[in-house]
Amino acid sequence: MKELTCIVCPVGCHLKVDQELHVTGNKCPRGLNYAITEMTNPKRVLTTTVKTAYMSIPRLSVKTKDPIPKAMIKDIMSQLNNVIVINDVKIGDVIVANILDTGVDIIATKSVHNQTHEGETL
Repeated sequence: MKELTCIVCPVGCHLKVDQELHVTGNKCPRGLNYAITEMTNPKRVLTTTVKTAYMSIPRLSVKTKDPIPKAMIKDIMSQLNNVIVINDVKIGDVIVANILDTGVDIIATKSVHNQTHEGETL
């Protein structure tokens, strides 16, 4: 039997899941779905930063638009380490489409506009 704390809503139900994926302790259907997903294919929203070409704003905050398989986080982080944003972006702009064929885009969580003077880019 595996014990989990549901993170879908603020209630934080204490869940128990057995070998046959029978879930107890959930107060809503979302807890049931969370527990089954967590046991079979855990997913997370990844938040991180990528490099920019602007010296005054060297990093841009980004996140996955949707949850990704937890097992792929390290590989996705490795790929994002090679990304350099060279254009202005707005919140929600796609920085990397379909990262590692997951069907999930990496999007900007901050707007960045080049406000530097000539010669300040990398």
